[in-house]
Amino acid sequence: MTFSLCFFLMLTISCQQQKQETVKKDINYAGLVYPQLDTENSRWFFFSSACRPFGLVNLSPDTEIDGAWGSGYRYKVDTIKGFSHIHAWQLSGLSMMPVDLGKTSEKVIYEDYFSKFDHGREEVAPGYHKLHLERYNIGVELTSTKRVGFHQYHFNGKAPAILINLSGQLGPSKITDGSIKQIESKIIEGELTNAPTRRRPKPTKVFFRIELDRDVKEVLNSEDNGKFLLKLDEGKEKVKMKVALSYTSLENAKFNLDHELPHWDFDQIVEDSQTEWNGLLGRIKVEGGTDEEQQRFYTDLWHALQGRRIINDANGYYPDNTGDSFKIKQLPLSENGEPLFDHYNSDSFWGAQWTINTLWQLVYPEIAESFTNSLLQYYQDGGLVPRGPAGGNYTYVMTGASSTPFIIGAYQKGISRFNLETTYEALKKNHMPGGIMTKAGYEHKTTLGGGLNYYIKEGYVPYPIPEGHFGYHQNGSTLTLEYAYQDWCLAQFAKSLDKIEDYDYFMARSKNYQNVFDPSSGWMRPKNVTGEWLEPYDPYKYNVWFTEASGAQNTWFVPHDLEGLAELMGGKDEAIAKLNRQFEEAKKLGFTSGTSHAQEQHPEYSRIPINYGNQPSIQTAFIFQNLGRPDLTQYWSKEVVNTIYKGLTTSRGYNGDEDQGLMGSLAVLMKIGLFQMTGGTEINPVYQITGPTFDRVEIELNKDYYKGQKIVIETENNSKENCYIKTATFNDQAIENFNLGHAQLVNGGILKLGMSPQVP
Repeated sequence: MTFSLCFFLMLTISCQQQKQETVKKDINYAGLVYPQLDTENSRWFFFSSACRPFGLVNLSPDTEIDGAWGSGYRYKVDTIKGFSHIHAWQLSGLSMMPVDLGKTSEKVIYEDYFSKFDHGREEVAPGYHKLHLERYNIGVELTSTKRVGFHQYHFNGKAPAILINLSGQLGPSKITDGSIKQIESKIIEGELTNAPTRRRPKPTKVFFRIELDRDVKEVLNSEDNGKFLLKLDEGKEKVKMKVALSYTSLENAKFNLDHELPHWDFDQIVEDSQTEWNGLLGRIKVEGGTDEEQQRFYTDLWHALQGRRIINDANGYYPDNTGDSFKIKQLPLSENGEPLFDHYNSDSFWGAQWTINTLWQLVYPEIAESFTNSLLQYYQDGGLVPRGPAGGNYTYVMTGASSTPFIIGAYQKGISRFNLETTYEALKKNHMPGGIMTKAGYEHKTTLGGGLNYYIKEGYVPYPIPEGHFGYHQNGSTLTLEYAYQDWCLAQFAKSLDKIEDYDYFMARSKNYQNVFDPSSGWMRPKNVTGEWLEPYDPYKYNVWFTEASGAQNTWFVPHDLEGLAELMGGKDEAIAKLNRQFEEAKKLGFTSGTSHAQEQHPEYSRIPINYGNQPSIQTAFIFQNLGRPDLTQYWSKEVVNTIYKGLTTSRGYNGDEDQGLMGSLAVLMKIGLFQMTGGTEINPVYQITGPTFDRVEIELNKDYYKGQKIVIETENNSKENCYIKTATFNDQAIENFNLGHAQLVNGGILKLGMSPQVP
């Protein structure tokens, strides 16, 4: 009997109340997730269904396959073009499709094998995907372990076969050099190559091992066009197939399969996947709100836990492409032979200081530590901490040293099982000439586009950079603001390690943001190499002089010195009034530039003064509290979350660029009412308390990292109208200024908030 998704999607198994403060224990949190959220605007790595958290395998159907954007699972496209196993930052691979040769000509199948499908016969949940291929009358079920995809096909014809596509464009990559070999009657091995891209300059190989529970009677190819056909023996209606991947070798693909999936029990793997997802999603338990609000919350949390992908094998071997030649290396192992951490393929950490920094480091410290050690492994191998690696190599995606706040935030919160001196050395190198700050976006061969020499010598990065164009995002004012904040973070780390000379040096550099503030206009403004302000200047012009932002949005990117920024604006009252006017204007457009990243430069939406659909201004609602107006933070943060991060629909969800969990994490933090302006990089990190969406929130703490068992947030008189915090206590002690220290919070306890419709 096949696995019943009725069980998988069951929202509540039972509800038992043991104490007054006990929340529901037996909720199927994976069943609350709505994976199709925003999939009309999907991109290659946005949607993954039949996969585990951060899995190397990201098995799901593709309805569009051309390019990184507008590809993958696009809900409104009614044709399946294959089931592929990798949906990662700048990587794809191994697309296959069950077919019935009795319903189509074998001669044309290589060029015409796509099939219509109907969402009415589709079931999707984390770790599982089921649909029906109408052209062939074949039922498809998908699930996976971390490194092995598991297919279950229900054939209804007499000529079953599986087409494997190892060529052509597949999402962000052109697939080349595909080959397969039949090893035994039921076993196929092969490899393919992700050809270089503008962002990932080196090729990346993928090795695979396929095992079926039915004989492959013949393997055909289409005269070197990279497509292969596995003709199966007739007989059984149901066919099971395991597909193990490795970025290192065929031997390790086989090891991954044997290690993770030695049996053929499909239902058990679906159940195991559900258990793993429930274990992570259930770390945060919410009560109150509507059913839809709870479903949306766990959908946001699901997005925060996928997108960035493991690249190491189960035995710790991984691809190192950081040097002149490709190498296979092995991660450090525990006594029982397990890798001490995983190695990752990841989009940039640009904007992570306000999103996954806080969420992972509080709720999932083991994940934060694994990513930190992975970033440091890249330094050991290639000499730089990356800001977004792909295929075991640097991509130089986006700008600055965006991994600095992530690693320092982990350290300041006690997640520090790494060598501190080596870590400091690695981060400092990135901030100095020759480091990653010297490189603009995707600047692979030169070190001029980042303008770091100007930043160090003149105190700002000019626009334009006189030497010319070398990469993406050579926007001097944005670069100056990023470097200043990241320098401040590094200064905090230096002070923690008693490196006072370095502390003073980087603290002085952190004031460089002042050099791109134009007092005559009241905005951050581009300045050329001779110190002249850009003319004419329009602070609402989007993505021209500022990276994925306008001057109005990016002016507030000074998280480390908001009081200093306010002084430049004429004082706190002036700054608060200015920002409040921006929010009032942004509200008219729904706080985002349309409903997708593609609409951000649309004339109707691009001039929005605050954009919660992209990273550069997502901290702005919390600035008010830092300037003495927590009531405005409480009001605007709830206005934003109740406008943008709500609902369950395929047409919208994040209204912009979700970027591998960044917007999902932000939505979660806003809904539980916790935020960190600096990403928790100060010596004693603090959280802003802003009030949750739900009546009760329980956060389970990882006992291997924190002393406390759980954090409970309880509200009284909570509602959308009662958006202001009237009273706040933690363990019955009053909280000052609505700030709570990390050390205090992770000792566990109860945060009680009395809500009110009026400003206290």
